[in-house]
Amino acid sequence: MPTPDFVLQLRSRIGHDPIPLVGVTAVIVKGDRVLLGRRSDNGVLAPITGIVDPGEEPADAAVREAMEEAGIVIRPVRLAWVHQLPRTTHLNGDLVDYLDLVFRCEWVSGEPRPVDGELSEVGWYDLDALPALERGDQRERIARAVAVTGPAVFEGGV
Repeated sequence: MPTPDFVLQLRSRIGHDPIPLVGVTAVIVKGDRVLLGRRSDNGVLAPITGIVDPGEEPADAAVREAMEEAGIVIRPVRLAWVHQLPRTTHLNGDLVDYLDLVFRCEWVSGEPRPVDGELSEVGWYDLDALPALERGDQRERIARAVAVTGPAVFEGGV
């Protein structure tokens, strides 16, 4: 998974110090199934995720990531959850504070397959019989996204 050029430029100036980045999680639903992929870097099974590029609309980032990682066309239908992830330390020592925007997305077309090397496998899973997910908040991301009603949830507050 190549690091985006804008992050490499920042890192050339600040080293491994923490940087804030906006990420998206695309919970892609097709009927009563959800798309999950196994990440190539750490083996974690999860929905499609990625970083929002500078100037990019977050929903557009979800669409782009689904095409880049799984080769499918999707349509974002609802922002479900906005939350800050715990600080991440990447294998190279880079520190990142991700603000994650979780979108419910609908599958439009395409047969999912690993495309750019970020995923080693990808497939549809029954919502009622999800496999074990290694990261604790992945099930919550999916649950909040598949909820049919209700506003987006914003963590924290004043």
